[in-house]
Amino acid sequence: MDVFIVGITGGIGGLLAEELRSRGDTVHGLARRDDQQADLAARGVNARVGDLADMTVEQLAAAFADVDAIVFSAGSNGGSREVTTAVDGDGVVKAIKAARLADVERFVLVSVLPESWRERDLGDEVEYYFAVKKGADVALSRSDLNWLILRPSLLLDDPGTGTVSLGPAELHGQIAREDVAVTLAELLHESRIGRQILELNTGSTPIEEAVRANVRS
Repeated sequence: MDVFIVGITGGIGGLLAEELRSRGDTVHGLARRDDQQADLAARGVNARVGDLADMTVEQLAAAFADVDAIVFSAGSNGGSREVTTAVDGDGVVKAIKAARLADVERFVLVSVLPESWRERDLGDEVEYYFAVKKGADVALSRSDLNWLILRPSLLLDDPGTGTVSLGPAELHGQIAREDVAVTLAELLHESRIGRQILELNTGSTPIEEAVRANVRS
């Protein structure tokens, strides 16, 4: 499988690239700087230099050419409104249009659980981030692509456990980025899962088994 990762220099994107390559897949990505491109090339990733916020739909479509699937894992993490809009909002819409233009049907979006941090007094910037993320989910779910939206709970840098809880609705807790990346790789290789929203949390089910349990009959 040839997979293009938007957000490959991020925590989940980088781990996903490693996981996919370990399975024999070809990985492509978008890097903002030449040094990032060189680092990715040394790891066997075909990276293009470009800034998602500045690229046109046509330029992004050219980058997507001939891949089997696109994973959008880029995110502003609740930064400034301008960055959130450019990446989490407009960036997703642009990538959807580019996928259509490049004739790539499989599109996986890493989103966020709507319940995240509800126990906290969130500032305006973070509340805006959640609103934009939800808008991106809606935009993708209304597209004609073979889409999949994955909403992980609070992300940790701890080692993965290899077990998760995955389904249409999950409690909000926390999960290792490594487990998210492995789950994404399994989902990409399960062609029977599509046009679904899945939520992901820590759990006791082996990842491969958890993914298969979400195949619709």
